[in-house]
Amino acid sequence: MKHTRKKLNKQKNRNLKKTIEKRYNILYIETIVLMVILMFFLFKTQIIDNKYYEEKVKEKEKTIIYGSSAPRGRIYDRNGKLLVDNKPVKTITYQKQNNISTKEEIEIAYKLSEYIEVDYSKLKKDDLKEFWMIQNKEETKKKITDDEYKKYKERKLTSDDIHKLKLERISDEELSIYDNLDKEAIYIYNLMNEGYSYSEKIIKKNNVTDREYALVGENIGLLKGVNTKIDWEREYLYDSFRTIIGNISNIPYELKDYYLSLGYNLNDIVGISYLEYQYEDILKGTKNEYHLLNNGNIKLVKEGKRGNDIVLSIDIDLQNEIDKILEEQLMLTKNEPNTQNYNRSFVIVSDPNTGEVLAMSGKQIVNVNGEYKIYDYTVGLFTSPVVVGSVIKGASHIVGYNTGALKLGELRYDECIKIMNTPIKCSWTYLGLLDDISALKYSSNTYQFQTAIKVGGGNYTYDGPLLLNENAFDIYRNTFSEFGLGIKTQIDLPNENIGYKGNSNLPGFLLDYSIGQYDTYTALQLNQYADTIANGGNRLKPRLLKAVYSPNKEGLTDLLYETKIEVLNKVNTDTKYIDRVKEGFKAVLDYNGT
Repeated sequence: MKHTRKKLNKQKNRNLKKTIEKRYNILYIETIVLMVILMFFLFKTQIIDNKYYEEKVKEKEKTIIYGSSAPRGRIYDRNGKLLVDNKPVKTITYQKQNNISTKEEIEIAYKLSEYIEVDYSKLKKDDLKEFWMIQNKEETKKKITDDEYKKYKERKLTSDDIHKLKLERISDEELSIYDNLDKEAIYIYNLMNEGYSYSEKIIKKNNVTDREYALVGENIGLLKGVNTKIDWEREYLYDSFRTIIGNISNIPYELKDYYLSLGYNLNDIVGISYLEYQYEDILKGTKNEYHLLNNGNIKLVKEGKRGNDIVLSIDIDLQNEIDKILEEQLMLTKNEPNTQNYNRSFVIVSDPNTGEVLAMSGKQIVNVNGEYKIYDYTVGLFTSPVVVGSVIKGASHIVGYNTGALKLGELRYDECIKIMNTPIKCSWTYLGLLDDISALKYSSNTYQFQTAIKVGGGNYTYDGPLLLNENAFDIYRNTFSEFGLGIKTQIDLPNENIGYKGNSNLPGFLLDYSIGQYDTYTALQLNQYADTIANGGNRLKPRLLKAVYSPNKEGLTDLLYETKIEVLNKVNTDTKYIDRVKEGFKAVLDYNGT
């Protein structure tokens, strides 16, 4: 029995040893296979794909820099008349070279000041002190006491504290060594070192004379990093519609994070208002792209191009005529009595079947030292809401028709409305018996009051209390919004104002609302409202952009896309009601219409 157990244990040990040896061999083989695979990929990376990865490393090590600017896209009117172009501007620039010393840059600044004149009036006293410290490093160090340096090492003073103390201790006498020629050179030196280290700096752009341009060009060899080039500025060919075209400028501080996230540089020129801003992504050009070489030189790798051109829906000839008429009428009207509070007028001409704006003009008249002057106020069309009055009575009719509070052809007497403890509410004169068409023709207030009372479910008695359902305001506002009143028209311009919405639901205010005397609207909202009635009930998105073209020397030949008609919503009403309002509006233009 004992012998048999011993024999079994030996057999187990032999089997265990064989199992271990087998597993060891498998592990050994797997290790060899993995080593072979690893050696293969090392060989592939270092030998076979060596050139590929070398190029990748070089690509990563390349410093990419861009030219200062590129011409923006042109802007045309609907008939192909050029509204905005680019004009060439002679420019002196500076590009920091590799391994250039501060001393060399100062020498370049002084040499450049001999060739060009710059306005150094913006040079501050601290700028002079900073320059003095660069030139007098040892004397600057002596401005700080041993005790102050000790506090700095103990972190009781910061580097900013030390720098501030140095500036404070530079005397006027020490700065007196700088005359006007020095200040001009110092200002140029500051321009050379603004912004990113290797970005191209504009030293002088405006008013570069032919002589200055030639002198710098002839002496490029003595001015390491300085160059002459042709830059671009916007040229606006018409005064009409100029405000809505907008402006371009350096990136505003408050928008810097936004533009940097899009890949812009801080010294880039961008659209900052209205159409130039709205279509920045279309109009912006592509700048020249360079690689900064190891020797400090730059190599052009991608040539820039002008931005895309845009065609507007505006007819500039029509715009010009409307501007003139509006200015004439402003002057004539101010000569009439009771116009002391009248100071502005707006006009919009649009196609109700497409939403295209053909002309838009706003003018403001101001008394300046006893003489009237007229200023452009076109932006007020969509930024300056007002109480608009009876023009919205067509929308009020639709509310009545939709709710059953008004029937087609319904007759009513134009009687004043008197609610307890409130002033009496009447039309501009007693208008007698009216139907829904003549109510619009003669602009009856009380006809609308009677509709509003029915919409609100009220029971009216002369000089008695009036209770109305508060949801009547929502009923009116929902229908009005379908016409574009009280909401954004969605025109392709920034900063559109939707107007003021009254926050009291007293019954008297509902009556005021029904005749346009409560909420406020812009002229652009009224335009969309009128267009919606004119085209049969479709609220279209108003637009100024008609088409976009790729830049071409031959002009507008390469169409990229055209703006399509966009229906924002359809008014929730029967076509016969829209037609009825149209009939009432046409009656306004008849003899004796109001």
